Amino acid sequence: MNETNCIFCKIIRKEIPAKIAFENENILAFHDVSPQAPTHVLVIPKKHIGSLDELNGDEKNLIGEIFFQIQEMARSLGISKSGYRIVNNTGAQGGQTVFHLHFHVLGGRQMTWPPG
Repeated sequence: MNETNCIFCKIIRKEIPAKIAFENENILAFHDVSPQAPTHVLVIPKKHIGSLDELNGDEKNLIGEIFFQIQEMARSLGISKSGYRIVNNTGAQGGQTVFHLHFHVLGGRQMTWPPG
């Protein structure tokens, strides 16, 4: 998948509407259209990276920024005290269906284990 056909890149370019939770020059976070929890936000880099497996050393700061923003967003969404789950699916057998690096932030209910 390339940037032209990637649904998340289309959301970044505002070609597809999304309910934005956070945005800066490097990151976009938006509410999932098919939420699996009362709070379900997707956090993505604006740079097209196919999966966690495709990261290189140049993206270390970007990944740190994403995780710091997840922490800040969890506070603003009111799920930081009760707890939340961060999920990243990598590759087809890992459950990845959109091949643009993304992190699911889920909260607002008790999470179970194993997740699936």
